[in-house]
Amino acid sequence: MAFPSHLLVRLPNWVGDVCMSLPSLARLLETGLPVHVCARPWARGLLAGLPLAGFIPMTGRLGDDRRGVREHFSGQGVRTTEVAGLLLPDSLSSAAVFRLAGIRCAGYRDDGRSLLLRWPQAKSRERLHAVESWYRLTRLALQAWQLPAGPAQPEPGLTLPLTRQHQEEAHAALAAAGLHGKDFVLIAPTATGLHRGRVKVWPGFAQLAQDLQAAGRTVLMCPPPAELEEAQRNAPTAQVLPPLSLGAFAALTQAASLVVCNDSGVSHVASATGARQVTLFGVTDPARTGPWSQTAICLGADNAWPSAESVLDRVQSELVSVIRP
Repeated sequence: MAFPSHLLVRLPNWVGDVCMSLPSLARLLETGLPVHVCARPWARGLLAGLPLAGFIPMTGRLGDDRRGVREHFSGQGVRTTEVAGLLLPDSLSSAAVFRLAGIRCAGYRDDGRSLLLRWPQAKSRERLHAVESWYRLTRLALQAWQLPAGPAQPEPGLTLPLTRQHQEEAHAALAAAGLHGKDFVLIAPTATGLHRGRVKVWPGFAQLAQDLQAAGRTVLMCPPPAELEEAQRNAPTAQVLPPLSLGAFAALTQAASLVVCNDSGVSHVASATGARQVTLFGVTDPARTGPWSQTAICLGADNAWPSAESVLDRVQSELVSVIRP
């Protein structure tokens, strides 16, 4: 298959990773071929502003996901032999879904899955940022398919097109909270999962919220339902906005005067919308998973959380520099 007629990409399972896949998605879309996406169901709304040819929700169940891929293309009258697949996750299961669905695919040859890949690729020996690693894989796949691979390096920032619905939902939530048109600091005092057994949440959010409120700042948070209890423990004085869809939450980051968050999905969503942000590190490596942004402020390092004083000073400095029209 020298020239596929359709492209299919399996995106990662985490919000931040999906955002870091945006440069790869942009490269695929620039081929002019129809681009279809396989991802967790929540990604559909987040990516609604992209001109995708189709979205296939992944359940994590091998049989259901294989069937979903096959039925998606058969319903459009497309033979799977016309589709070239790209696997951004390294998992064996993602390769198995595409192989069993009849999709020939490219991916990194991790997790013992080389035999399932039509175009297996070796990872770079250099220590790359996640954005760079997935972008490199995308270019290798495009070259294997004899399609234009584009520039060797990704753009220095992420771009997530937001829809009118995203903006309207965020504005309606702010209006209901009496905050429409007002300045606010958006904090995200949670982070899903552990990193090598260590909690990824900066321990100073409660004090930061109180200090900002004492200075007359509105401190807002909008955690998903599953993280609400933890968020309220970590920042009990912050104002809570009801949960929003991911796309609307992305619009909320854009509306904030500043976003203060851990190295988490929120940091990458904020990068994708061009929001002003301060991202805090203590157990992860900024060079590997930090915000892909030229303007994001990163404080701390692997094994070294920033002090409460240094975070407050930098946040206040960033807020003073905010210029409102």
